[in-house]
Amino acid sequence: MSIVVVGLNHKTAPVEVREKLSFPEATVPQALKKLMSYGGVKESIILSTCNRVEIYAVVEESAKGVEQIKRFISEYHGLSPEILEKSLYVRPDAEGARHAFRVASSLDSLVVGEPQILGQLKDAFDIALKTKTTSTVMNKLLKKAISVAKRVRTETRLAEGAVNISFAAVELARKIFNSLEEKSVMLLGAGEMAELAARHLLNNGVQTIMVANRTFERAVELANEFRGSAVRFEDFPAEMVMADILICSTGAPNYVVRQEMVSKVMKERRHKPIFMIDISVPRNIDPACDRIDNVYLYNVDDLQGVVNTNVQGRQQEAEKAEEIVRQEVETYLQWERSLDAVPTIVDLREKIEELRRKELDKTLGQLDGVSDDHRRALDLMSQAIVNKILHAPLVVLKQAAANPEGGDVISIARKIFNLDKELKKPAHIHARSLGETSNKSE
Repeated sequence: MSIVVVGLNHKTAPVEVREKLSFPEATVPQALKKLMSYGGVKESIILSTCNRVEIYAVVEESAKGVEQIKRFISEYHGLSPEILEKSLYVRPDAEGARHAFRVASSLDSLVVGEPQILGQLKDAFDIALKTKTTSTVMNKLLKKAISVAKRVRTETRLAEGAVNISFAAVELARKIFNSLEEKSVMLLGAGEMAELAARHLLNNGVQTIMVANRTFERAVELANEFRGSAVRFEDFPAEMVMADILICSTGAPNYVVRQEMVSKVMKERRHKPIFMIDISVPRNIDPACDRIDNVYLYNVDDLQGVVNTNVQGRQQEAEKAEEIVRQEVETYLQWERSLDAVPTIVDLREKIEELRRKELDKTLGQLDGVSDDHRRALDLMSQAIVNKILHAPLVVLKQAAANPEGGDVISIARKIFNLDKELKKPAHIHARSLGETSNKSE
């Protein structure tokens, strides 16, 4: 079994490509089930955010597994493999574990140190657990990634001064308008990104906030929290006339703000400038709006320059975090290698137990008048003898498995005990019998 990560992010693909491969949260369970139908894919998780789309999988064999995952992405989204190859990256085995830990720790984020990605990874893990597409190996990897992220946050100052996408959007608006005190803002969408944007806007002096959301109750809730006004979603085009800044963050799969709508708004505004920030993926504002005079439209990729200075200022802390990741990857790989010994350990125990039982039954069958107490005593004694004899070989097998060069020891053990003809069970199934759980908590 091997771990592979196949995906793309803000570094390898622009937003117009990322949005084509995104998985809206409601569709992820069905997508996971579809992915699991592809040969060789044994466990899987889909992580889809505004800046990345990644599939984490446990596969029977790395090269074939990667091929199957790419085929799934191509067929699911209706995109040619040629288009995908330009943007997709592959992280197999140890590289996959390192990538997972770096993503969880926000070392691979657009804004290094931002906390949102860990929550998004946990949500993706929750969905996979509920869909039952994970087992021992993937559960261990994700729980370890979450643990590494917590350690990075505790032992470094990587998150200090970190800005998220919403904050970067507000910073860009402040630079364009110089002052935000006299500006009116509309939040189109009332999710976490919109809420963060509202907080940063208020901190920069904005006093008028309108909140439009498909669920009006949520719009009312957020508007009350920030002393703003709620707008019914179907009414937002009319109310947008009053907005100097529009921050769009909805989960819609298509454009909700279109060119003809904005043209009409600009006429009513008498072409007074409007600043639009589309932090949705897929994008919710038609890029053609940027062609309209006095409309300034930016998307998530345009925010990169805003955060570069912030990233450079935390380089030393990032180096500390990378060292933590390096240490934790080696710890994880030792555990993963230990799985190589599990089939041999289980097969050996089963074979010796079968021999013990046969010999015990044979001996008891030759004795007359043996009481139940004596039978139990002989049974316990034979178990104790077997456990004592097996203890040293099992310790050696476990130690060998943790060593990258320990494969020969396991192979020799199978030959010595004539286990090669035994039924070989998958390592990730055997691991359960040794106490590995599928519980998500640390």
